[in-house]
Amino acid sequence: MQAGFDLDLYLSRIGYDGPTKPDLATLSGLLAAHMNAIPFENIDVLLGRPIRLDLESLQKKIVADRRGGYCFEQATLFLAALPALGFEATPRTARVILVLKADASPRGHMSIVVRLPEGEFDADPGLGGMGCRTPIPLDGTPAREGDELWSIRTEDRRRVLEVESPERRIGAWIAGYDEDNWIDFEVGNHWYSTHPASPMVNRMMLRAMIPGGRLTVMNRDATLRANGGTERFELKDRAALRRLVRDHCGFDCPKIEAIRVPSAPEWR
Repeated sequence: MQAGFDLDLYLSRIGYDGPTKPDLATLSGLLAAHMNAIPFENIDVLLGRPIRLDLESLQKKIVADRRGGYCFEQATLFLAALPALGFEATPRTARVILVLKADASPRGHMSIVVRLPEGEFDADPGLGGMGCRTPIPLDGTPAREGDELWSIRTEDRRRVLEVESPERRIGAWIAGYDEDNWIDFEVGNHWYSTHPASPMVNRMMLRAMIPGGRLTVMNRDATLRANGGTERFELKDRAALRRLVRDHCGFDCPKIEAIRVPSAPEWR
């Protein structure tokens, strides 16, 4: 177990009391519990707060204060839990192509490859609105959640995550086969949390898992997908955003009512 990491508090935070044998069933239960309990959000980036990846800071923010976070925060915390339970896991960088084009996207995403007797699986708790609560096999076998499919296509020396829903089929990220050093994640975290061109600096992004589906927010546009249906609505103002965060993400942040979102004219 990594020094300073409290596994019991983490499991309590995500509400997981299932088996802890390092197998596929446990990995699936842990990933789903983590994503159900911990929302994806970039509020601190928009508030100009530093994004720290040390375990002490992450345990205070996400475990003790019951906040969410974006990919680097969520994956680092999840990665600390896996070897503590006996899993063999490796963090990997990827280029997110949901917002930026492939040739303009840095290695700005952190995912986790877990090795099991059944093969290798991608466990990705921090992808955001397109995140999958089920480990995705790296051999191309699709993972299904409701009416959505996730699969990893291999071409040349890269892997491409594809997401298919009744509404659309898109590529989500591209990852190479090269080994990553921890400094690669620190660099990616710094770019995404501070660079003027970063989507995280320019957009409000939020995802909360709900029974039967998920709620996603991009700036003022909210989408609720549940039980095969889709509802879209617009957040009237910052107060409405604060209420949504309180009601669906499990925490309150008064400073949201003064948040600036560069790509949303009404919230600049």
